[in-house]
Amino acid sequence: MKYAVRYLKNTYYPLDVPEKTTLTDGQMVIARTEKGEEALRVFIVNSKIEEIWEKSKQKPAPLPLIKIMTQRDLQTLDEIKKEEVSAYFKCQALIKQHKLVMTLVQCRITFDKRKITFYYTAPERVDFRGLLKDLTQTFQRVRIDLRHIGVRDETSILDGCGICGQPFCCGGFLKKFPTINIKLAKDQGMPIAPGKISGTCGRLLCCLNYEYSNYIEAAKGMPPIGSSVMTTEGLGKVCYLQFMSGKVAVKMEDGKTKEFDKNDIEMVDAEVNVEIDTNPSINNYASEDEQNIDIKQLEDDRNSSTGNI
Repeated sequence: MKYAVRYLKNTYYPLDVPEKTTLTDGQMVIARTEKGEEALRVFIVNSKIEEIWEKSKQKPAPLPLIKIMTQRDLQTLDEIKKEEVSAYFKCQALIKQHKLVMTLVQCRITFDKRKITFYYTAPERVDFRGLLKDLTQTFQRVRIDLRHIGVRDETSILDGCGICGQPFCCGGFLKKFPTINIKLAKDQGMPIAPGKISGTCGRLLCCLNYEYSNYIEAAKGMPPIGSSVMTTEGLGKVCYLQFMSGKVAVKMEDGKTKEFDKNDIEMVDAEVNVEIDTNPSINNYASEDEQNIDIKQLEDDRNSSTGNI
């Protein structure tokens, strides 16, 4: 498959092109999708990627090429983009009029103008029959689709950058959302503060999964926080761990905190008269407002991702 287009959630789809048709990288074409005719940008597939792609059993079904876009088609596309903005605000006004608890995310109109899709998020199921009736009267001779999506889905279809400065993972290579809970952050010694461990979607960062297995492997042979240990400089209690460097911070009986290699300490069954803060990152990193937030709200729930894009 020599050509591809980027479609839903930035997934690359093979483009079914007639043998005698030649396309250039970045060229705009009209392809037939499950939603109708849509304008998409062409990418020339690298030969090595093409070879892997052909052998893959999980690649999306090819999208048939309808035509190469002309200058007139590009002008029509610009007009459709303006219509999408207008339709968005019309729908938003109707949602407010019906007093529905839902947040409109995006509006998309197919190139053939036969279908208009409104994506929205909502905490609970919404009875939008009255809204749909008004939309049908407002947008005549067009099929209307109201799609409930999760907050992670919302972020994945919008452009933006994460706190790392890179484009959203969910808007690029990440196609499925793995289950994420607060234990992932705690096991990696992350500061348990919403601003540090949550993304734009308001849920825990997807990247907490990326290195978790490395942290679990690195944690082997390291004593639990709060345990009594014998070091080369005497008894103390473990107050925090540096997993990647293999260092263990120990609060000594004289009140001083020192770091030791995990191989230079030994757990002992002895009572050490030392008080430690077993979770100092909460108070050190969380602002006053963040301390009032229930961390459980950051974990996945049924409204985090619906896959209904």
